[in-house]
Amino acid sequence: MTRYTVKQLADLVRISVRTLHHYDDIGLLKPAYLGNNGYRYYERTQLHRLQQVLMYRDLGLGLDQIGDIMDATDFDVASALRGHRQRLVDRLRSLGDLLSIIETTLRRIDGDDMTDTYPNIWKSDAQAAEYKQWLMERYSEKVDSSVADTRRRITAMTPEERTGLSAQRKAWEGDLVTAFKAGMTVETLAVSELLVRHRILTAAIIGGPCMPETYTSVADAFGYAGYKDHFESLAPGLTVWLTSGMKAWVALDAAA
Repeated sequence: MTRYTVKQLADLVRISVRTLHHYDDIGLLKPAYLGNNGYRYYERTQLHRLQQVLMYRDLGLGLDQIGDIMDATDFDVASALRGHRQRLVDRLRSLGDLLSIIETTLRRIDGDDMTDTYPNIWKSDAQAAEYKQWLMERYSEKVDSSVADTRRRITAMTPEERTGLSAQRKAWEGDLVTAFKAGMTVETLAVSELLVRHRILTAAIIGGPCMPETYTSVADAFGYAGYKDHFESLAPGLTVWLTSGMKAWVALDAAA
């Protein structure tokens, strides 16, 4: 029978030993047994349970919620896997990548018509040119490689699609400001439906996978003058709160 030490299991699923110890401490994932040396050992049953835990973490559930779901008497591993597979398929259809974010932004800066999908954040041509230079300095190779493809894709969007995305963005911003003014913490924001909506919206705009590294770059861009001015006009202090929540989600994703 296959068995794993704590380190072997951690390496297999790419999490830290500390995370496994924590899961043991809270009763979420107990080892199969303790050896005579006091070390924890895991078997396939624990591996399968851990995979389920990580899947639910990827969906943004808290550890207490995951424990309640998996310890329910009617929990079925096969059904859970099928459900998670479908959610991943749905996510792949809606997520985007950093290249498209940059290229879409460059398209707006260059004066191409994008209606109101993005807020008009540039107060002058000089400010737009400065931001474009910042993008090119950070991502020049990647931007140059696929900007034409993205421009063709955006041109193919219907006016209705653009209007719909604009309405979703404005609704999200309104709900974001409401949560901020109500005192929602950064930690709560990180796992909230607000950021789930934002990642889906971002993916719909850019048209490819919105991976954690992409979301980090989006957060960095939101701290740049034009975007920052826009968010601060909605509510003073909103920018730091939002970008901190975005980066907190990325950190949670990396730790899962």
